[in-house]
Amino acid sequence: MQRTGRHFFTSESVTEGHPDKVCDQISDGVLDGIFAQDPMARVACETFISRGLVIVGGEITTKAYVDVDRLVRGVVNDIGYNHPKFGFSHELCAVMNTIGTQSPDIAQGVDTGGAGDQGMMFGYANRETPELMPLPIMLAHRLVRKLAECRKKDILPYLGPDGKSQVTVEYLDGRPLRVDTVVLSTQHTEEILDKSGERITEKARKELIETVIRPVLGKRLIDDRTTFHVNPTGKFVVGGPVSDTGVTGRKIIVDTYGGAAPHGGGAFSGKDPTKVDRSACYMARYIAKNIVAAGLAEECTVQLAYAIGVAEPVGVYVNTHGTGSIGQEKISQLVRKNFLLTPKGIIETLKLRRPIFRQTAAYGHFGREEKGFEWEKTDKAAALRDAGGSKARAARPLAVA
Repeated sequence: MQRTGRHFFTSESVTEGHPDKVCDQISDGVLDGIFAQDPMARVACETFISRGLVIVGGEITTKAYVDVDRLVRGVVNDIGYNHPKFGFSHELCAVMNTIGTQSPDIAQGVDTGGAGDQGMMFGYANRETPELMPLPIMLAHRLVRKLAECRKKDILPYLGPDGKSQVTVEYLDGRPLRVDTVVLSTQHTEEILDKSGERITEKARKELIETVIRPVLGKRLIDDRTTFHVNPTGKFVVGGPVSDTGVTGRKIIVDTYGGAAPHGGGAFSGKDPTKVDRSACYMARYIAKNIVAAGLAEECTVQLAYAIGVAEPVGVYVNTHGTGSIGQEKISQLVRKNFLLTPKGIIETLKLRRPIFRQTAAYGHFGREEKGFEWEKTDKAAALRDAGGSKARAARPLAVA
């Protein structure tokens, strides 16, 4: 991020009921269902969703059996599309299964421990939040999680599963000062429309601000200049798969750092960890977070690059954006010494042959200090700090409630 002067940075997130996120959760649900029986399976599962239809496809090689139809309907039901009022129902939708097996040409390289594809993968961390994540994406995730909470607990019973958030943060000399703009768009029933039938009532708008936005952002980030756009088109009755198609892997910036860091372009959901466009991104985050936690830098981007069928990375690059306490070349050497970077090493380090992936498929893969997110641990920080001769630094204080 820019480190001098004043600038504004924006990130967005989406709810678990957004069509693309429904697809991500189905794809990772298939992966988890298979991994629960066969942890050595090869899985590349993608989902497409539209009005009344779910199509699941991809290449899967496994000894396990998963009832895809039942699994899909279970995921859709869990998300909240379980009533005709939302235009899409787990009981009424059609499910089409077009899954095949992995190409033998790819398998022969992966069988020997090589990467399942070529490409470059990025990880990132900074001091803006306790999770060592950029503030805008963390706030955007918290807003849509709050929406889901208010829906599932019937705090705001008119909410539907689909929704989006967007947060613009004002920075001065690299430090976040305040939230400038919040956009919150949420699916809802017709009961909160005004007499025109074209807009939600002012009462509902204020209720969403007071129940969702303010509790998440807190008093210290909001001021009298903060702008709130709540359902800015007026209404959002028609949502979910009825209003838009969904595809696995179409929210990769939401999944990662909200645009604050580069992205290699590979999606995560539905892929087993031999696919380095998932597992190596997790490892790159693990490395970057431990570098920042160790006090070796206040901000860090890590790039790993792989060739298909080759185990060792063809490139390891560390960028501390001018914030490093020691040189980047030295940090790169410490990375190679302290982290296993082959697909096998990544899988073993991060314990990736477990059915833990569906929970990652909504509200971001990073900044989640929950069970199963091994790549969020900072258990390498002490070793890096000692090897680098750096003193630990306290996290940058932020105006977070």
